[in-house]
Amino acid sequence: MTESEYSRRCWFTFPTRTQVEQPIIWQMSRKFPDMMFDIRQASIQHEIGIMAVLLTGSEADVNGAIAFLRSKGVTVEPIEKSVVEG
Repeated sequence: MTESEYSRRCWFTFPTRTQVEQPIIWQMSRKFPDMMFDIRQASIQHEIGIMAVLLTGSEADVNGAIAFLRSKGVTVEPIEKSVVEG
């Protein structure tokens, strides 16, 4: 990771079938092509989806991606470091 890169570990919650069935992560990747995302854990059902994701890129891209996800109805919350490491 270079000095200009910024990382955030987040839980993404897709609260309804509408969010689960849309390609929201693909849309995010197209809108922010210079940002990397690493899915650490996921549980997707028909009615709800939960993902643990590491976002890495410029601070503006990471924050923009989070704002984009929230605009699509996805809940984004921080993960404590100890949950993902190990």
